[in-house]
Amino acid sequence: MKVEVLNINGKATGRSVELPEEIFGIEPNNHVIYLAVKQYLAAQRQGTHKVKTRAEVQGASRKLHRQKGTGGSRKGNIRNPLYKGGGSIFGPKPHGYDIKVNRKVKDLAKISALSYKAKENAIVIVEDIKMDTPKTRSFVDILGNLNISDKKTLFVIPEYNENVQKSIQNIPYVLGQLLSDVNTYDIVNSEVLVLTESAAKIFGEDEN
Repeated sequence: MKVEVLNINGKATGRSVELPEEIFGIEPNNHVIYLAVKQYLAAQRQGTHKVKTRAEVQGASRKLHRQKGTGGSRKGNIRNPLYKGGGSIFGPKPHGYDIKVNRKVKDLAKISALSYKAKENAIVIVEDIKMDTPKTRSFVDILGNLNISDKKTLFVIPEYNENVQKSIQNIPYVLGQLLSDVNTYDIVNSEVLVLTESAAKIFGEDEN
């Protein structure tokens, strides 16, 4: 599929980029997208939750009263989980939430997410942006010119550019990512995918 390249003023440059059908034109697989997103979100969890058991809470270890002859129920020490201040039963312990997803499945999920964006006409290609200094206001103006200033945007560049990255990071609805770092969740979580011209051309090079 061909996508027209726009300049930073939102006007057509007369150039276009051919995005390969093998990446942007397949029939999306919803299940692999689900698996990739599930893995990403699970990996964000710290898993540091923990409660104290009866062996770890404070309290004397003496038996509260003798076993028989009191007319009351049998009792151990004050750290019994049934008492206030006692330990917790079957509480959470620190552990990881990582889920294994095969590389081929993750690749298919990313391609499926990109194909969805293509089907929705939610891909914008803009000429490479050059900024002498970081300036958030200038970048907001560019988004306005592209008519996406009110949309959650994933802005993809081919390599790290400090001025561009710093201009993006203060805009709450825009996520700036290197092409090599883009994942399925970022694509699915955005309304519009913006590729710089250089980043878009890399897709075609990978197919050759």
